[in-house]
Amino acid sequence: MQNMNLSRVDLNLFVVFDAIYREGNLTRASEQLHLSQPAVSHALARLRERFDDPLFERSGKGMTPTPLAKAIVGRVRAALHDLQSTLSEGLAFDPEQANRVFTLAARDVMEATALPMLMARLQQRAPNIQLRSVRLARRDMVSALSSGHIDFAVDVLLPVGSDIEHQTMGEEQLVVILRREHTLVNEPWQLSTYLSARHVLVSSRTDGPGVEDFALSRSGKARQIALRCQNYHAAVQVVRQTDLLLTLPRTFAEQLSAMQSDLVIRELPLPIAPLEMHLYWHHKSSRDPALIWLKEQVLEVLRLGDHRAG
Repeated sequence: MQNMNLSRVDLNLFVVFDAIYREGNLTRASEQLHLSQPAVSHALARLRERFDDPLFERSGKGMTPTPLAKAIVGRVRAALHDLQSTLSEGLAFDPEQANRVFTLAARDVMEATALPMLMARLQQRAPNIQLRSVRLARRDMVSALSSGHIDFAVDVLLPVGSDIEHQTMGEEQLVVILRREHTLVNEPWQLSTYLSARHVLVSSRTDGPGVEDFALSRSGKARQIALRCQNYHAAVQVVRQTDLLLTLPRTFAEQLSAMQSDLVIRELPLPIAPLEMHLYWHHKSSRDPALIWLKEQVLEVLRLGDHRAG
């Protein structure tokens, strides 16, 4: 038998082999496969060449398998069954039986506000699924989705190509938090009050203004940034121990104030449009039932819990 390189073998030949073995007749095999008899005969000839064996010999009006055909039929059928199962699984998704890892790129605010409810839902509906939440630079989002490095991303509205799909999850208004002992707590809350204090800016970038700074600059104003850090959890701890102010999404601020009584929420004293949050995925994900299912879970959690990511 020739040494077969699988990449050079037409796997449909084994479908023909199985049909001939099962039917014991070329005509019936061709009918079962919806192929012409010459096509089946040609496929058998190619198999014979590959295996250097007749595989089937004429016996009356039928075809009798050779010893080699009898030896390999079990493995051929098992392989065909596995391939069929793989194709079938690709067309259906059973969350209760699935064992798969999904990756979501999200900011720390979404991790804190949405992941608890999402994981509770997944634990109930898909107990064997694993979810990875990762931090990703915005400039890398499109390439990460295209390569399959991540399955979904949550972020503000960003310019993307036609191969990246996205759906609005809702809007998030910015607010300000300060510690309850802050000297400004009892002062009239207005823009001048906000600008009189020093601030924490949370950003994954090493420099550049925040959304609120862009809004201030349009009015010819600027605030004093005392600390620039990478995540809101660290920023909140700083606010609890200093007189710095932190501007952040309302959802997270309300969650924090409910858990920590030493924090006070104030409205952001400048006109600024709410942040529109989007869920992003590559268009090829629309053909994956598992990813379709997970997307529905994420969107449903955000709708039910009114969670928004920042």
